[in-house]
Amino acid sequence: MRLLMLGGTEFVGRAVVEAALARGWEVTVFHRGRHDAPAGVTSLHGDRTADDGLAALSASDAEWDVVVDTWSGAPSVVRDAARVLAGRAGRYVYVSSGSVYRYPGVAGSDESYPVVEGDADARSVAYAEDKRGGELAAVAEFGAERVVLARAGLILGPYENIGRLPWWLNRVARGGPVLAPGPRELDLQYIDVRDLAEWVLDAGFSGLHGAYNIVSPIAHTTMGEFLEACVAVAGADDVELRWTDPSVIADAGIEPWMELPVWLPPGELHDTMHRSSTEKAGA
Repeated sequence: MRLLMLGGTEFVGRAVVEAALARGWEVTVFHRGRHDAPAGVTSLHGDRTADDGLAALSASDAEWDVVVDTWSGAPSVVRDAARVLAGRAGRYVYVSSGSVYRYPGVAGSDESYPVVEGDADARSVAYAEDKRGGELAAVAEFGAERVVLARAGLILGPYENIGRLPWWLNRVARGGPVLAPGPRELDLQYIDVRDLAEWVLDAGFSGLHGAYNIVSPIAHTTMGEFLEACVAVAGADDVELRWTDPSVIADAGIEPWMELPVWLPPGELHDTMHRSSTEKAGA
């Protein structure tokens, strides 16, 4: 299999590339060159936001079985890349987000739940609308039968460049008393970036199309198990988790999710990416 990864040097893109290489796939990585690509890939350089940013892709005579795209900004950037590649690639897998669903959501809802408005030709507006516009752009250029929309939930794992899991690992590594937002048994739902990468490759290989929610089951783990795992991995000898009632945290003016990553108070739906248009779940 021949994979073209748009991005591929950080977080989700990096995980996809490493998983593809482990399968023996032939991998091309299109990126800006700010970070080294994994060994064993063919690198093409370009800035997708520049006027001539896709020149290296346009000039290449290569063809690919699967394209994977994690873009989280302006939908028009997805449109332009997909337009260049539509005649040279078999399938387009766009790593989208559960944030495309209208807020507030309903626990247990599926891919038929209403989504936000999006525009394939738009500049960047806000995270949810950008991801929806990216979906529409991919479908417009490749056709619905050749596009997989991987609507990921909260993504955690290696190479994260957002500041969720690393924030907690760094905090417990410093030791001492650590504010642990309660309750300890609060349900936590996420997707490991390595599992997401494997699913993305399987979807491209098997010829899936359409939208799929990619996240662990509800109550997959708890906030307590999550923070205790962080302590086990990176905690100092004197670290102490101090479980704190959500009302105390609210009274202190601490913002859930943004100032205490991963955590939302009980009863508050995981309106994750709607909270900030600057947080990116992708490349």
